[in-house]
Formats: sequence, structure tokens, C-alpha cells
Amino acid sequence: MKTLKLIALGLFLFVSSLTQAQVSVRVTFGTPPAWGPAGYSNVQYYYLPDIEAYYDIRASQFIYISNGRWIRSRYLPRQYRNYDLYGGYKVVLNDYRGARPYTYFRNHRTKYYKGYKGSPQRTIGKRNDNRGNNNKNSRNNRR
Repeated sequence: MKTLKLIALGLFLFVSSLTQAQVSVRVTFGTPPAWGPAGYSNVQYYYLPDIEAYYDIRASQFIYISNGRWIRSRYLPRQYRNYDLYGGYKVVLNDYRGARPYTYFRNHRTKYYKGYKGSPQRTIGKRNDNRGNNNKNSRNNRR
């Protein structure tokens, strides 16, 4: 019986060595918004210095402070309903993975102050009108 087990084990190892297992791992990020900066892949967050908020590409949500708490929403808060997402500067956070980019908010706010402009950016998509505010996120953010 012991011999049969050894033979079965040997046969199993032989067959498994002949087959090649192919494992493919693909990390899929959400689709960046049309107003996002062109030329970046595998990025999860943008920091928007003018409004001191983040945008989570994977979840398609803005992250901002409201009453001392970080809120996630598909829309910007009421006070920023007319903010031009196409024209505003977006800081691409290449060095952060996780669920709480605001952990480094103090550093981001200091380094990328309101009005910060880094190198010129080109957006992924085009504006839908001449005003620059006719996009999914600014048109529907009247909450």
C-alpha cells in the first residue's frame, strides 16, 4: 500500500511538472474623468489644491472635509458647484496606495497650496461647452 502511495505521488509530481500553470494578475483602476490630466496611468488619486479635496479615480468620488470629517461623494460640495474641474490644477498622487489619501493632507496642503500651478497640464477629454462647467461632476453637484 505504501508503494502504491509513493507511485501515485510520483506520478502526480511528474504530471504536474509537465503542465505549465499560467497565472495572470491584472489590477484594474477606474476610468479617469475627462477633466483628469492626460498621460498618467495606474494612478488612484488626484489632489485638487484650489478646493483642498481629493478625487478617487477607482471609486469615482471626491473626498473633502465637511464639519471636521472626511466625506466621500460623487459630487463636490455646494460651495464648489461652479469650480472648473477642467481648468483647475490636479496634483497626481503617484506615491500613495490605500483608502485614505487625506492622511497626508497637511503635507499636501502645504506643498500644493491654493492657487498652486505645477507644469502645464492637458486634460484627457474636451470641455462640452465654452463655459467649462458643463461636465458630469460640476453640473450635478447641487447637493
